[in-house]
Amino acid sequence: MIDRTTRLRWRRWFRRGKRQVEEVGMEAQENLDKHLIGRLSRLVGVRRFVFGWLALASLLITGLIIQTRGLGQYYLTLQPTPGGIYKEGIVGVFTNANPLYATGSVNSSVSKLLFSGLLKYDQNNQLTGDLAESWTPDEREITYTIKLRPNLKWHDGQPLTAQDVLYTYRAIQNPDARSPLITSWQGISVEAPDDQTVIFRLPSSLSAFPNFLTNGITPKHILENTSMGQLRSLAFNTTNPVGSGPFKWQAIEVTGGESAEREQRIGLTPYSDYHLGKAKLNQFVIHTYPDEKRLIDGLKSKQVQGIAGLVATPDDILNDKTIEQFSVPLTGAVYAFFKNSQEPLNDSNFRRALVLAANNKAIVEALGFPIILSDEPLLKRHVGYDPALAQAGHNLEEANRLFDSLGFTKDPTTGIRGKEGKPLNLRLFSQNTVEYTAVTQSLQNQWRAAGVDVQVILEPEDELQAVIANHEYDILLYGISLGNDPDVFAYWHSSQADIRSANRLNFSEYKSPAADRALEAGRTRSDAAIKAVKYKPFLEAWRAENPALALYEPRFLYLVREPLFNFEPARINVGAERFNNVHNWMIRQKLAPEK
Repeated sequence: MIDRTTRLRWRRWFRRGKRQVEEVGMEAQENLDKHLIGRLSRLVGVRRFVFGWLALASLLITGLIIQTRGLGQYYLTLQPTPGGIYKEGIVGVFTNANPLYATGSVNSSVSKLLFSGLLKYDQNNQLTGDLAESWTPDEREITYTIKLRPNLKWHDGQPLTAQDVLYTYRAIQNPDARSPLITSWQGISVEAPDDQTVIFRLPSSLSAFPNFLTNGITPKHILENTSMGQLRSLAFNTTNPVGSGPFKWQAIEVTGGESAEREQRIGLTPYSDYHLGKAKLNQFVIHTYPDEKRLIDGLKSKQVQGIAGLVATPDDILNDKTIEQFSVPLTGAVYAFFKNSQEPLNDSNFRRALVLAANNKAIVEALGFPIILSDEPLLKRHVGYDPALAQAGHNLEEANRLFDSLGFTKDPTTGIRGKEGKPLNLRLFSQNTVEYTAVTQSLQNQWRAAGVDVQVILEPEDELQAVIANHEYDILLYGISLGNDPDVFAYWHSSQADIRSANRLNFSEYKSPAADRALEAGRTRSDAAIKAVKYKPFLEAWRAENPALALYEPRFLYLVREPLFNFEPARINVGAERFNNVHNWMIRQKLAPEK
C-alpha cells in the first residue's frame, strides 16, 4: 500500500511538469508571433520581387521541357517494330500445302510459310542451313552427312528428328505417293543412324545435289499410318497442315460459289518455337483472287497490303507514292517449247525457221520494262554459258527460205503457208496473264508474218498444269526455274520426255544422244572449268537442233502499299522464295533512338 508521503511527492512532480509544459507552450507562441506572424506584413512590400522569381522559375522549367522534347524528336527516328497483320494477295486457288505436292504460286507460297527444309536460300540466293545445322560431302561428293539443329519441334509440340526427314524422302521416292519431286530422288538412298543425323548416298557425283534439300520436311508421326496411295488426297494437306516453319495454320475462309468468283483467305499465326526465332508479324494472311483485275482491286481498296505475281505495275497505280515496287530477278528463263515428237515440229529445220522468224528484242520491248534476253538453255551467269553457241538471231528472209525449202508455200490470198493442201496451223498454249498475253501475241504476229498460222490458247494456271502434264500442245510458252547450278538435266534429257517419267519436264520432248551424254557428264563435275567443257556438246546440239526458242529471263514483281522492312532479296529462284526470311519482316514503326 502506497503511504501518504509518497502520494504527496507524486502530486508535486505532476504539478511541476504541468507548469513546465505551460511555460514551453507560451514560449513557442511568442516565437511564432515574433518570427512568422509578425513578419507576414512585410511580404506586401516584396511581393513583386517574389512573384518575379516565381515567374522566372516557371519560364525556365517550361523552356527546359520544350527543349527536351524538341531535342528528343531530333535524336529519335522511326524504327521498325514487331506487330501487325500482313495480308498478301495472289492469283490462283489453294488446294494443297503439303510440300511433297505443292505446285503453283498459291500452294507453294502457303507451303513455304508452313514448312521448313533442311536447307534454304539466303537474301543473296546462296544456300544456308534451315533445319540442318551442317551438311558435309565426302571427298567423292557421293555421300552427304546432314546434322540437324538441336531441339527442333513441330507446330504441335512434337520433336522433329531425323526420322521425319527419312520418312519425307522415302515418301517422295515411293511411286504410289505420286510426288512430282520423285525424278530428282531416284537411286538415292537415305539413312538416319540417329535422331540428329541423316545420310544421303548418291549413285554418282551430283554437283547440284545440295539444292535438292530445300523442299519442306513432313511429320512422320501424323502421316505414317496413311498409305502412300492416299497421301495426296489426305485432309492434312488442306484443313490442318502441321509443319515446322515460321507460321502455323490458323484457318481458311472461302467466299464466292463459282470458281470465277471464288476468293480464299488463309490465316497463319507465328510459331513461337520456330528455330530461327519467332516471326515479328502477329499474323500472315494469304488472300487468293480468281484473276489479276481483282488482285489489283484488292491492293487499291486496301484489302491486302502486298500483291505477288504481276509482270508489270498497272498504269493507274504506277504513280501512287504509297506503293513500293520490288523487282527481283529470277534465276530462270521463259521459252517457247516446240513439241519435237510430232509433225511438222519433228523437223529441226522447221524449228530453226520458227526461231529465225521470232524477234526477241521486239517481244521484250512489248513487255514495257527492262529485262534480260535469253538465248541458250543456260543463263548468262551459269558456268558453261558460251555466247558463241547462242541460238540463231532474227532473220525473216532466211526463215522464209527454209519454209519454202520444206515445201510449205504461202497461199496468195491468206498468206498462210500450207503443204499438200493442208494449211500450216499450230496451237500455242500459255497461262492467262498480262505478261504471257503480250508475249504470245507478239509471237503470233511474228510467225504469221512468215506464213505460220498460230492459234493462241491462254488457260488459268490450274488448267494449264493439266495441259502441261499431258503435253497436249504444239508449242508451250512457259517459264522454268534453273537455279544457280547449270544442271538442266530435267528439262532436256531424253529420259524426261518419256511418258513414264514422273513429271515429264522435258516439255519439248527433245531427244539427242549427244545432249544426253553431255548432260550426264556435266552434272557430275564440281570444277567450273571441267563442267564448262562437259556441257559444250549439249549447247552445240541444242543450237543445231532448236528444240525450243529461248526468250528472256523473268523477274518477280512485288507491290506493297505500306512499308515492308527486311524484304531485300538480291535474286530468287522461284516466287515462293520471297519468304526465305519472312520471320524478320516488319510493317510497324515507332520512334526510337537511331542505331
